[in-house]
Amino acid sequence: MSYAHTPRYGAGGPDPDMWVERLFRDLCGHVMAMTDLPAGAPAGFMDREIRSGEGWSERLGEVLANCRVFVPLFSPRYFASEMCGKEWYAFAQRAIYHQAKSNRPAEAIVPALWVPIPPEQLPGPAERLQFNHRAFGDRYVTDGLYGLIKLRIFAEEYEAAVYELAKRIVAVADTTRVTPGSPVDYRHAPSAFGKASSGPRPMHLMVAAPTHHDLPDGRAPDYYGKQSQDWNPYLPDSARPLAYVAQDLVRSLDYQATLSSFDHETLPDAGQPPNRPEILIIDRWALADDARCARLAEFDAQPRPWMTVVVPWNRDDPQSRLSEAELAERLERTMPHHLSHGRPACRAAARGVFSMEAFGQILPQVVEASAQEYLRHAEVFPPATPPGAAPRERPRLRGPMADHGTTQYVPDKMRGFAPDAEDTDDSQS
Repeated sequence: MSYAHTPRYGAGGPDPDMWVERLFRDLCGHVMAMTDLPAGAPAGFMDREIRSGEGWSERLGEVLANCRVFVPLFSPRYFASEMCGKEWYAFAQRAIYHQAKSNRPAEAIVPALWVPIPPEQLPGPAERLQFNHRAFGDRYVTDGLYGLIKLRIFAEEYEAAVYELAKRIVAVADTTRVTPGSPVDYRHAPSAFGKASSGPRPMHLMVAAPTHHDLPDGRAPDYYGKQSQDWNPYLPDSARPLAYVAQDLVRSLDYQATLSSFDHETLPDAGQPPNRPEILIIDRWALADDARCARLAEFDAQPRPWMTVVVPWNRDDPQSRLSEAELAERLERTMPHHLSHGRPACRAAARGVFSMEAFGQILPQVVEASAQEYLRHAEVFPPATPPGAAPRERPRLRGPMADHGTTQYVPDKMRGFAPDAEDTDDSQS
C-alpha cells in the first residue's frame, strides 16, 4: 500500500498516519479471511513497518519487485510526493515488462480514495486507470476513506468500502500475475508523476527500422512487421514490438507520447525551433537501405540537441552478433554528431542497449535529457504588454550565451517542463 506521509500538526500532536495504519490492518484482515494464506504470512506491506537502520530503500525496492497488487491512496499530497511517484513507477515498470514478455496487459494497480481529488488534478498515469470508484459507495466517492474512518456516523460506509476494496485486491491478485522483477534502485528511480506542471508534456518517438517489404538480403524476417513500429529486437524475450513498450514507459513518466516511423517524418528546415522533444530509436539494420541511410545523414547534419538516439541491439540474435562491428561502424559514419554529443546516458544509449531491462533503465534518463534540451531551444513567447505600460525587453531562453538573472518565460506549449536541479543556476531559481 502506497501512501503519502502526513506531517504532524503542532509539537507532540498525534500521529496522523495512524488512520492509514488502521486501514491497512483492516484490509489485511479481510485478505486473510478471503484467501488461504498460511498463519504468519504477510497479507500486505506498508513502509510504516520499516524501522531505522533496516535499509528502508533496499527493503522497499524488494517489496515493489515482488508484490502482486499495488494500492495507492489517492490524495493531493500523494501526487505531490516524489517518493510516492517513485513507488508507482517501480511497480508500473514491472507491469510494462510483463506485457512486453507475454503480450497480455497486467492491470494490477487498485487505487483507493484517501481524500477525494478532482479528475483534472490527476497526473496522466492515474488518469488513465480504468477504475470505477463508485462501486465502493457514494459516500466513499464524496468523502474518501479518510472522511469515513474519522466520522463515526459513517462507520457502516467505511466497513463496506474497505470490504469491497479488499475483494477487488484479492480478485486482481488471483487473475493478474505480474512477473516479479529485479529490485529498482529506489533512490534513483524517476517519479511517475513528472514535475509540477500546468499542462501536458509532449514526447515524440520515431523508429528507423526495416519492414517486411524492405529487409536487407538474408535478414531474418522474424523481428519485423508491416511497419517500422512493428520491429521487435528483443525477440524471443519480448513478444511485443519495442516501440509500443517505449511508448508505455514514456507515458508512465507522465508524458504524452506519440509514435511514428522515421521514414514518414518530414525533416524540418535548418534553424527551425522545435515543437516537441524527440527520441529516435534506430535499428542498425536500417542503414542497409541507402536511401534511409542518406536521410539519417541529412538528419544528423542539422544538430538537434532536443532529439536523442537510442540503439537497441540484441546480441543473442546470431545475425546481429556477426554483423555488429560492420553495422555499428556504418551508423557512426552516418550520424557522428548525435552519437557523440549529449549527456553520458544519451551517448551510452546510442552505443547499444542489449536487453529489455537495460532499455527500461536508460530510457527515463534519455527522456529527461530530451525534455531539458527542448526547453532550452524552443521558441519563447513573452506575455503581452498591458495597455499603457512601457514595452519590456524581449526575454531570452537561458543558454550558453544568456546572462545570469535573465527572466525566463514559458510558452503554453512548453508548460510542464522544468530544468533539472543540476541545470538550474541559483540566480534563476
